[in-house]
Amino acid sequence: MKPLDGRTVLLTGATGTLGRSIADAYARAGARLLLSARHDAPLQGLAGELSARYSTEVAVHPCDLSDAADIRRLPDEARRLFDRLDVLVNAAAVLGPVGPLWEVDWAEWTRAIDINLCAPARLCQLCVRSMPRSAGRGKIINVAGGGATSPRPRFSAYAAAKAALVRFSETLAHEVADRSVDVNCIAPGVLRSRMSQAVLDAGPERAGPEEHGKAERVLKEAADGRLRAAELCAFLASDASDGITGKLISAIWDPWESFGEHRADLGATDVYTIRRILPEDRALSWRGL
Repeated sequence: MKPLDGRTVLLTGATGTLGRSIADAYARAGARLLLSARHDAPLQGLAGELSARYSTEVAVHPCDLSDAADIRRLPDEARRLFDRLDVLVNAAAVLGPVGPLWEVDWAEWTRAIDINLCAPARLCQLCVRSMPRSAGRGKIINVAGGGATSPRPRFSAYAAAKAALVRFSETLAHEVADRSVDVNCIAPGVLRSRMSQAVLDAGPERAGPEEHGKAERVLKEAADGRLRAAELCAFLASDASDGITGKLISAIWDPWESFGEHRADLGATDVYTIRRILPEDRALSWRGL
């Protein structure tokens, strides 16, 4: 038995740098896949590769995540093809406008919020309703990262959406606890991706010298975090992660392979969550102010 045998996965952003690695990890683990992205031809090519390599069922359904009707059709297509939906992975994202807030195009800014936050939230809403409540646990995995845990100047739409996606996922995890659905976010780490290229193309004046330099270094390096992030996604879709929910997990820095040994601590504490920092947390005493 493979760890994801019999499970059906809906994956958005499937033809992106990270999405392809996640799709490969899931197919290798035995999952049945419904892959989604904007364009049909790359989806068909990826589906053919995975089906041939792993002898698993792989279907595709193009979707524009800025189109509400397209979003509604995705879970219906998964149920039509596979009769069930066990795992949702929201990996699709756009960088959004780059530059100081007062200089960016407002329509592009709100579009980035729609695609990076509203679309994943809507898919969660639609998919939770049909996730199994008897045979196994449902799993939702939202890809966060870049800007979710610290300010990211000149990328305000992307950072705001990803931070909101983390708090949304924490909240949803509490709401679906009695439905046997686990909800988590992952921070995949730095990737050699179209998004990194977009930062480089924006130039140091718009992206800022620090972000531009980081993108330059990443695109020159041979290695990135995509395989590690894909392995984390496979873990979070499997029985091994049952009951681990409401967390933001770094694929690169956190010891997630051992989380099963610490399930009780994970469930009883706020580790791997975003929280307000108090003066006492930094050895400061401001009593009386």
